[in-house]
Amino acid sequence: MERPEIEVFKLWPTFRDRPTFRLAMEAKTREELRERFPASFTQGGNLRKIGDDHPPALEAIWFFNERLTAWADSGGEAEHARRITAAIEATLGDLNIVSISLGEEDDAQVIFETLNGHGAQLHATDLIRNFVFMRADREGTAAGELYDSLWSPFEAAFWSEEQRRGRLKRPRLEWFMQTSLQAELGEEIDVGRLYVGYRRFALERGAPVSASDQLKTLDRYAGHYRQLINGAGDDPIARFGRRVAPWDVSTAHALALLIAKSGGPPADQAEMFDDIVSYFVRRAVCGLTTKSYNKIFVQQLKQVAGALPTPAALHASLAKLDGDASRWPRDDEFRKSWLGAGAYPGRLGAAQVKAMLVEIEAAMRTAKTEEPFVLGVDSLDVDHILPTNWFEHWALPDGSRATDADADQANRISRSEQPLSARLAAVHRRELAKAQMGNLTLLHYGVNRSLQHREFEKKWKELFAHSNLHLNRELMLRPAWDEDGIDQRGRSGFEFARQIWRGPRS
Repeated sequence: MERPEIEVFKLWPTFRDRPTFRLAMEAKTREELRERFPASFTQGGNLRKIGDDHPPALEAIWFFNERLTAWADSGGEAEHARRITAAIEATLGDLNIVSISLGEEDDAQVIFETLNGHGAQLHATDLIRNFVFMRADREGTAAGELYDSLWSPFEAAFWSEEQRRGRLKRPRLEWFMQTSLQAELGEEIDVGRLYVGYRRFALERGAPVSASDQLKTLDRYAGHYRQLINGAGDDPIARFGRRVAPWDVSTAHALALLIAKSGGPPADQAEMFDDIVSYFVRRAVCGLTTKSYNKIFVQQLKQVAGALPTPAALHASLAKLDGDASRWPRDDEFRKSWLGAGAYPGRLGAAQVKAMLVEIEAAMRTAKTEEPFVLGVDSLDVDHILPTNWFEHWALPDGSRATDADADQANRISRSEQPLSARLAAVHRRELAKAQMGNLTLLHYGVNRSLQHREFEKKWKELFAHSNLHLNRELMLRPAWDEDGIDQRGRSGFEFARQIWRGPRS
């Protein structure tokens, strides 16, 4: 052997499995395997079967040893030697191994892909990893060092966790690769053709990118992507990740990575992220479709590709979008929808409403506030001050009690555009008001769930007893709660919303 340290084994697993592979392969007996992998065996000396993830080489050796021993023993003592001999002869004489010698111009990755076409199904990231390290070998780069320093972090549990987007469920590493390639290439990448997109990044943009530079590029994106997904940290992209999480808009992730990787001033990055969040929030409040977001944000990528993204350029690009499928709502449209009926339940989900109310609460606080930051939001529920089921405890202005049947009748007559009686008009107005933004607040879940559907007097007392949120101060000053109060509170809340989620500049 020219290189005994390598050629002692004709096949090697991935770098991750090599230490345990060598330990298993070099063991001479079952007893030695038990000594080398004590955590994998029971006190009785058997391989653990429940709740353990054993090294693959250990599992394979143990499996074949047990099966071969059981087969040899099943024939009795007279048959034992003959069966062992037959197994040895079959292994040495009937097991075919193909050796492929490559010339200088041959691409090992292409041959690997061809041979694997009918073999075990590989993830796209397996193909990418093999591509990178075959390139490293071909370039004479120390592949082991590259693996330890730049690839091994991608084999942590964070990256292997499966994430769902729409109907697709894939390891997070695949979504990261797709997002990073989109940011790098400035074009849409089909996650189902991820490896094709990766080859385009590495080979088809002029001079091929070295294996080392490929991994360095991925590494630069990886740190930003972690902050984006976890929402942890003080960098602009971490704050963006926290704010955008409830809106399920992964279509903007590639643009966010590009902005973060650009190295622009943090204030500029924050301004661009604010515009993107505003775009999503305003469209959601206005009930506009999300179907075109993929195309819209690929378009934004293309416009900033190859240049330093700037707040002015991104703002202008988003502001010039028009039509229901893409426009960024201006203040008049945003205000009309904010004050209108059907916010929640309706156009918005609970997580989205909660995120918005938390941001409004934060905006209400000043430098003089004892608690300038909103803490403990996980314990807060979205509460309808006027309950969704208000009939039992909330009388109409005339003092009478309404029922479900009254609400259904008022809704039917309203849809038919026939005039409503005064009483049914009051019922219908209340039904519309209960889902308006002005009727929504945040309460500790214990308080909220103990007061479901109860009258305002009880809620008012509990607010005084337990709430210190600025959102609830106006409620504490009111002796009663009605449709006019909901409208007034919606208007005052909108003034904060308009500033938090600023719209296009005219």
